[in-house]
Amino acid sequence: MRKLLMAAALAVGLGAAGLGEARTVRWAASGDPNTMDPHSQNLGTVTMVLQQIYDPLIQRTQELGLAPGLATRWEQVEPNRWRFWLREGVKFHEGQAFTADDAVFSITRAQQPTSNYGIFVDTIDRAVQVEPFIVDIITRVPDPILPNKIASLMIMSRSWSEQHNSTRPQNTRNREEMHTTRNTNGTGAFRLSVREPDVRTVLVRNTDWWGWAEPGSREGNITEIIYRPIASDATRIAALLSNEVDFVLDPPLQDLNRLRAAPGIRVTEGPEVRTIFLAMDTHRDRLLYSDVTDRNPLKDLRVRQALYQAIDIQAIHRTTMRGQSVVTGTFFPPQVNGYSREEDVRLPYDQARARALLAEAGYPNGFGITLDCPNNRYINDEQICQAIVAMWARIGVRAQLNAMPLGPFFQKIQREDTSIYLLGWGVPTLDALYSFQSLLRSRDGGQGNGIWNYGRYSNPRMDALIDIMVNQSGDARNNAIREALRIYREDVPHIPLHHQMIPWAMRSNFTIPHMANNQPYFRWARMN
Repeated sequence: MRKLLMAAALAVGLGAAGLGEARTVRWAASGDPNTMDPHSQNLGTVTMVLQQIYDPLIQRTQELGLAPGLATRWEQVEPNRWRFWLREGVKFHEGQAFTADDAVFSITRAQQPTSNYGIFVDTIDRAVQVEPFIVDIITRVPDPILPNKIASLMIMSRSWSEQHNSTRPQNTRNREEMHTTRNTNGTGAFRLSVREPDVRTVLVRNTDWWGWAEPGSREGNITEIIYRPIASDATRIAALLSNEVDFVLDPPLQDLNRLRAAPGIRVTEGPEVRTIFLAMDTHRDRLLYSDVTDRNPLKDLRVRQALYQAIDIQAIHRTTMRGQSVVTGTFFPPQVNGYSREEDVRLPYDQARARALLAEAGYPNGFGITLDCPNNRYINDEQICQAIVAMWARIGVRAQLNAMPLGPFFQKIQREDTSIYLLGWGVPTLDALYSFQSLLRSRDGGQGNGIWNYGRYSNPRMDALIDIMVNQSGDARNNAIREALRIYREDVPHIPLHHQMIPWAMRSNFTIPHMANNQPYFRWARMN
């Protein structure tokens, strides 16, 4: 009888009818997460691992809609108050029972200065426990999109965090090491087993996860995930072809045709909710990395337009991206609420006009500048930067490319130790406010304002429009977004390049839903 009960428990735990054996998936991508702290770094490379381990109150569906997570339902009970009814009977991986106190703690933790998740809690005044399984979030202003933000906020155990002196997020900007840098304790579908930075990360199935009985997850049969960062494109693809790995999140574009033709390999593709652009230091009076020592050329609109119009984006689309991009004149894609086709218009590629603009601005012979660029974060990121450096050279701009792995790259730009840099931006809330507030709002100490505005762009009218997006709804909000997009197009705070298309490559016996946020959810995956 005891053996029968154990067998039944194992079958329920594995969550897949008839499954009784280990199903390991070996997964590779070019970069490695630079922390395991769930509130320290709002980066896709970090989230792709941590969202297997931690649950939010509200989950994303396979279509990026909202679904119950650690909260079973939620409601805006007053204009400035959202109520969440929490799931009972949930335990963290180390055995602590999940309660409203953990939700209050996690929301408060994400509000702290070392958090990179301020954009998701920007309107929150406080979270309070109403009952052991009911939490109220009180906002400073009515926030109609709060559930979309909460869907990106992972829930930690208060007692575990206090035990390990981790009640605030790790400060990665200052290269701080703390317990949460390498250790986790979530309630999610998988628990961390081994963490060797830049070598391997091993996750094992949490057989007690509440979600295995949910639609979609019932069919998931993965029992172990072994993640390996493999920086070399050639080595990563060779590992897939030789059956050393089962899944590659970021196959290089130049290998796609070969992969499609390879026996036992499958490629899935689709648009990503991510835009690639160049951001600039428009704040300092003198740039940190330029041979212009008496002023900042990037403060001059004509210079920003010149750099923009010198870029042959169709050549990058055709050659560097091999057609796997969607050229754009704005900074978020059509899947995001607030997108406007009318404002998605690029300045024309015109090198003669670019040279004339530089001359008008006082730089007839161009100038020198350093372009910071990651080399393992976005699709062909370094190659994009190489192409831009060559295009700028034709108008006299002597750009020096400074390419580096994502870890030091993000530390550098987060210290604002840059003059111009390439960035990719995803929109997890699927609402325009996330991009405007993070990337373009002037910093004033407000939670989330300008949190990724490392070029310190500032425009009072843009700030006013962003504040309307935060505080209002309906036509007033929609009109504010449209005007802000027009200002973005005319003021050139960034040089937009393209929206990413994302291919995933895998062994044919492995299946996983392709996601527009470029996040693999292994709870929905199967290994046959």
